[in-house]
Amino acid sequence: MRLIRKISDWYFSHNALPYWGILFIDCTAVFLSGILVYYLQFGSAALIQNFWPVVWGMGVCLLLYLLCFIIFHVFRGVMRFSSFVDLHNVVYSTATATVGVCLLHQCQTWFGFSSPIMFPGISSAILIFIVSTMIMWGIRIVVKSLHDSYTDPGYAARVFIYGCLRGGVSIAKSIRSEVPAQYHLAGFISGDPAMSGKILMGVQVYYDDDKVIDAILKEKVKKLLVSPMQEERFRNRTTLVDALIENGIEIMTMPSAEEWDGKSEISHNQLREVEIEDLLPREKIEVDMEAIGKMLRGQCILITGAAGSIGSEMSRQIAKFTPSQLVLIDQAETPMHNVRLYMHNNHPDLPVETIVTSICKKERMEQLFAKYRPAFVFHAAAYKHVPMMEDNPFEAVQNNVYGTRVIADLAVRYGAKKFVMISTDKAVNPTNVMGCSKRICEIYCQSLNNKIQAIRGGSVMDERLMQFDGSVPVTQFVTTRFGNVLGSNGSVIPIFREQIKNGGPVMVTHPDIIRYFMLISEACRLVLEAGTMGKGGEIFVFDMGKPVKIVDLAKRMIKLSGAKNVEIQFSGLRDGEKLYEEVLNIEEQTKPTCHPKIKVASVREYPYDLALQNENELYKISFSADDMAVVKKMKEIVPEYKSQNSKYQSLDK
Repeated sequence: MRLIRKISDWYFSHNALPYWGILFIDCTAVFLSGILVYYLQFGSAALIQNFWPVVWGMGVCLLLYLLCFIIFHVFRGVMRFSSFVDLHNVVYSTATATVGVCLLHQCQTWFGFSSPIMFPGISSAILIFIVSTMIMWGIRIVVKSLHDSYTDPGYAARVFIYGCLRGGVSIAKSIRSEVPAQYHLAGFISGDPAMSGKILMGVQVYYDDDKVIDAILKEKVKKLLVSPMQEERFRNRTTLVDALIENGIEIMTMPSAEEWDGKSEISHNQLREVEIEDLLPREKIEVDMEAIGKMLRGQCILITGAAGSIGSEMSRQIAKFTPSQLVLIDQAETPMHNVRLYMHNNHPDLPVETIVTSICKKERMEQLFAKYRPAFVFHAAAYKHVPMMEDNPFEAVQNNVYGTRVIADLAVRYGAKKFVMISTDKAVNPTNVMGCSKRICEIYCQSLNNKIQAIRGGSVMDERLMQFDGSVPVTQFVTTRFGNVLGSNGSVIPIFREQIKNGGPVMVTHPDIIRYFMLISEACRLVLEAGTMGKGGEIFVFDMGKPVKIVDLAKRMIKLSGAKNVEIQFSGLRDGEKLYEEVLNIEEQTKPTCHPKIKVASVREYPYDLALQNENELYKISFSADDMAVVKKMKEIVPEYKSQNSKYQSLDK
């Protein structure tokens, strides 16, 4: 063993065995195989008697083998990193050379060629092929095994791989090719019962049931590496996820689905420590990217609120469809600068205008619409924090309500094809100022769309809604509703993460409060999909999946962080906060669409003149110092608005 260790130390301390060294070893293997086969077939006496003719015959045959080794690049591989491809090349080269040897023997027989050279017969050539191939394979396997043993530092973390299909095997290969070894593969986990108990790449495959955690603990596994092909299944295995977190097993996963194309090989270095966002149960969302691209490609796109969580992600996704121009508007300077840098670095050839201003500045907005004439408007600008808007209803009206009307009216005036407004589930049976302000925006956009349809149908005429050149309006208005998005500015997850980092306590408003969550990227893809399928006037509702109990989310985040002695405290519901979020009004019904995650809400509709009158009156009141008067008018416009945990509850009596 000491001798083997010394040889390993010498060999593996060098870069690689030179090409000529591998070629010499392979040629020696073929030559010795020929001598061995002759000995086994004809005995030692015949070998001694015909030793030199056999040697000369194998020497000529060796030239054929050498030519085939060169053709199939057998000697160019690095033995310590041998793979199935290298073993295949060995077989191809020796098999081709065997055919050549058989032809030499036949030529010698046909022409009666007699000389001191003896070429192997067909049976001998086949045996030489088998023996030489086995020896060459064996040498490569032994060298690789010694290398794997030599490079294992002994402290490599034992890991299981969740998934044993293409993605899992790619990760396993990546692990075993790393020098020095960072991980030691201890097993696979598969959702296929037929794979249970089988051996894959030298380790056992375990079935994904509630008992698999016992196998993980028994094998002293420190980490679980999740194949991107199995991420959706893993997310929905909540009992397994909880057991892993409870036992301190680190989980590694892909940062996002977009980082893997589903075809290329995966390296374990692409994985990173899991975040709580990766573990919330949800189904994978598919959208018709081709239809979205067809709609947006070559068009001028305007996005309001482009520096916010939703707006910035919309900007990133739309930029991939190569529009003719992107016009990005937001009043937040620093975040807008970050968007500008992203576009410059990732889409240098795309004309992008980043404009710092407020959507409430009607004259400035008109200048921009007149200059760029956007074909599509995605309206994401809004004040969204519930407690802030409870304290500042004036700003909720002026920014959310009036700002939306400014952009919507200009979209009509300058002939935008489609206006897509981002709304919220808080607009359903609103219990706070923010939710009610978004419901008023929905009412105006839907009533405006219906008025435009009437004008286009010739049943009415309204000079206020004609385009700037006097032509008939063409804009279609589409509204999208969805709940909380993971990782958005001010969302609960980054707040909890900071509280845990500071040692707690983690503040939860109520032990029974629940929320629906969706990834920002998924929500934005659904917005684009809804914008594609919308014909005007629809309020699209997104299926947000399963609700999450916030206290359970906090507990899981604490365990996942590894922090000790972090307490959870309940602070009570904030002003205007709901215990349970609703997606649709009780009186509303939904209709299915071609996308399983998108439905159309049938809501109460308002005539345009009434919606406009209500907005004008509300806007006028918003300049007063009387917040009760503002909220009172909002409740008149939206009768289902009933305040909760707020001073405005007195207006509901």
